[in-house]
Amino acid sequence: MRSATIEQATSQIDRSMAAQVEARSKSARDGVVLLCGSDLKPEPVQWLWHEWLAKGKLHLLAGAPGQGKTTIAIAFAATITSGGRWPDGSRCERGNVLVWSGEDDPADTLLPRLMAAGGDRSRVYFVESTRIAGELLSFDPARDMKALQAAAERIGDVRLIIVDPIVSAVTGDSHKNTETRRALQPLVDLAASMNAALVGITHFSKGGQGGDPSQRVMGSVAFTAVARVVLVAAKVKGEDGNDDRRILARSKSNIGPDDGGYEYNLEQGEPLPGIHASYVTWGASVAGSARELLSDPNEGQDDSKSAIDSATEFLREVLKDGLTPCKTIQAEGKDAGISWASIRRAADSSSVVKRKGASGWYWKLNDRELSIQHAQEAQHAQPLKDEHLEHLEIAGGLQ
Repeated sequence: MRSATIEQATSQIDRSMAAQVEARSKSARDGVVLLCGSDLKPEPVQWLWHEWLAKGKLHLLAGAPGQGKTTIAIAFAATITSGGRWPDGSRCERGNVLVWSGEDDPADTLLPRLMAAGGDRSRVYFVESTRIAGELLSFDPARDMKALQAAAERIGDVRLIIVDPIVSAVTGDSHKNTETRRALQPLVDLAASMNAALVGITHFSKGGQGGDPSQRVMGSVAFTAVARVVLVAAKVKGEDGNDDRRILARSKSNIGPDDGGYEYNLEQGEPLPGIHASYVTWGASVAGSARELLSDPNEGQDDSKSAIDSATEFLREVLKDGLTPCKTIQAEGKDAGISWASIRRAADSSSVVKRKGASGWYWKLNDRELSIQHAQEAQHAQPLKDEHLEHLEIAGGLQ
């Protein structure tokens, strides 16, 4: 009798819980979900390397060919997998690393570099391909990101994701803001869900020396806008005229200091008999902005002119699709590290068309600037080819 009573009570509880779940389900309506600030708990940024590599955020590592960008990223991986020390001497907690490279072979290039840098090869996983219905296919970020996340969760403790080059994640036109942002979002979501630092490697476009290094990143301004931190690597001339000095500098950071850097050298090692690979040795810390650190001291360029030139290129990119809300331009400029004052001066010098709409001001390129933009896009295929050839020419050296 007592057993029957317990069963009845349990059944009643189950029915009550089911009714509550059903009621909550019915009360949930489709539409925009808003989160009140009072329901949020303020949290500090979590750093993998304090003020340089943030957990769950996208970083860009940019530079001209031959500056050791991939070798630097592998140095990060070696520090993480071995629980080593960062250039500032701080200890890194050990973890796993994912590497997706479309340019270098893991067996003869990336793994030897990791070993030369003292990394733990058992903690590095290279994205190779995707198996669908038993067939091996090339990894496609537009299709395979969920599968990659599932694989990473099975590995566990992934602290760093390297994508080389970051443009590989963009299946559309990497020079269009909207397409670039849409393509990068799955990678950004992956890093956030795993609380891992995401480092995307990219090249500098030709020209623009003396200006803001962030503005020299190849492709759409969305790359630098979406990234929370932009690191740049370059060979610079010292005061004594020696041009073998290399510096890794912070060019942009939305979540910490955006200046300072470290000297580094590229060395050759032999991690196994007959296996030769490059690795990074870190030098002293250096103070100053990336623009100051990476510019040739003898260039003598006018800073205000360089700032306006950068802002003009920014406006041509962000306004090429037509009328754009002024608020959008301000937000994009802030993310790209361009002051609003420079943007306004560039708009005046370029005779940008400004119109007042029902919801505020809108800007667009005038016919002359639009023609310049179209001409640059038409000629862009050849510069890209030249960049690729230049990269191939130095492939036998240090990438």
